[in-house]
Amino acid sequence: MSDSASNSEQTPTKTCLDCQQTKPIDEFSPSPKGVLGRNSYCKICMRERSKASYRKRRAAAGRTVKEGRVVPVGQRWCPDCQMLRPLEDFPRNRSGRGGRGAYCKPCHNARGQASRQRLYGGGREYHLRARYGIGQVDYDRMLAAQNSLCAGCHKVPPAHVDHDHATGEVRGLLCFNCNQALGNLRDDLQIMDSLGAYLATARGGYAPVRAYLPPPAVTIEYVPTVRHGRWS
Repeated sequence: MSDSASNSEQTPTKTCLDCQQTKPIDEFSPSPKGVLGRNSYCKICMRERSKASYRKRRAAAGRTVKEGRVVPVGQRWCPDCQMLRPLEDFPRNRSGRGGRGAYCKPCHNARGQASRQRLYGGGREYHLRARYGIGQVDYDRMLAAQNSLCAGCHKVPPAHVDHDHATGEVRGLLCFNCNQALGNLRDDLQIMDSLGAYLATARGGYAPVRAYLPPPAVTIEYVPTVRHGRWS
């Protein structure tokens, strides 16, 4: 059957050689050699022809074709848990299809945890290296050098790694209160001295000063410096 075009004043049409349906010219892909500059088959039939050709080539090579899965609108298939889930159950990902990740949130978290365990031996090691540029071994050395106490108050065990926000250098291990105090005072020694003088005045001029220095129980051979998220 030969191609034909409508002579009406409306949008030009063309008849598909496969489905024998007359459709608007926009339903046919551009083709320089085709009638009206369009392909002889509509886009739907052309896709089916491409799929059939692909299956034929795969069969000739002794391989099978993985058929596409029909997924309802608003849902996505998770290849790990093998379940259909709403799109809201998938984490956001700008580079992912539809702005979502390929795996649902539980499977995504499980994969991340497995990767951290495989590459760094656990989430703790990953966090220390990514945030401060030190490992668990370095943390344990610093903790031993401080006799397992906060480097600021020397009263309670430390809970935070303290570092210089300007240089990124790790300074020591602090408890929650001491770490928060430094943050609130923005590491300003002048403010700290002024507060000390203020308390001395409030106490009638008596300001008990004690130098809390950790005893040299353990010598730290290596105290690394943060490299802004990169490590060796």
